[in-house]
Amino acid sequence: MPRIAVTMLLLMSSHSVNAASLRVAPTSLELVAPSGTAVLNLANDGDHPINVQVRIFKWSQTGGTERLEPTRDVVASPPSTKMSPNGQYVVRVVRTSKAPVKAEETYRVIVDELPDPRLARAGTVTLIMRHSIPIFFKRADIKPANVSWNLNRQGNSLFLTGKNNGDSRFRLSNLTVTQGGTKIASRNGLVGYVLSGATMQWPIATAKSLSSSAITLQGQSDLGPFNANVAVAKP
Repeated sequence: MPRIAVTMLLLMSSHSVNAASLRVAPTSLELVAPSGTAVLNLANDGDHPINVQVRIFKWSQTGGTERLEPTRDVVASPPSTKMSPNGQYVVRVVRTSKAPVKAEETYRVIVDELPDPRLARAGTVTLIMRHSIPIFFKRADIKPANVSWNLNRQGNSLFLTGKNNGDSRFRLSNLTVTQGGTKIASRNGLVGYVLSGATMQWPIATAKSLSSSAITLQGQSDLGPFNANVAVAKP
């Protein structure tokens, strides 16, 4: 499944490169009940037409891994289109489920630029864009994220695990882990999300011995900079 952010798919093997051209904005959507409709703005920056497919998946986290499952509770309209060169297009995202929103619901919109066989040429690599846009439907009165953190070793890697007991997701980026004033791990940019009621983990460093001194996590969340204590999981 695609990770959070934009991924590129390489098609064909060769020596020169044809640039991908699809842009999508905004990069995330948040709707507070009873609102159930939002829009995505697509742009084709290229000099040739492109075919675009839009799909929506239910997004969950199980056992520390991401899961995307087909859903009809939220739909995209239209689900596909052909965009002219330097053209723009609007896609509506609609929550069709009649069930009340409980806490926070999480989905992802996958927007793919489809390969055009007519443009394929021998000796080229075509870069095809895939955008993965998170969508959050939530009640206005939900409790914020409440994440507890720990470190554990798995093979040759040191993993950071977050368990979220709150009603809202937690977005983690630009993390630094220190122990006794010494940096033991860091990752720049987006690390990922811990969804409501879920547990998520990420490799952050090669395995190393940890002393008994306190471990601190610093990073960026949805609400700005934060500091948290980190426990060391027993083997």
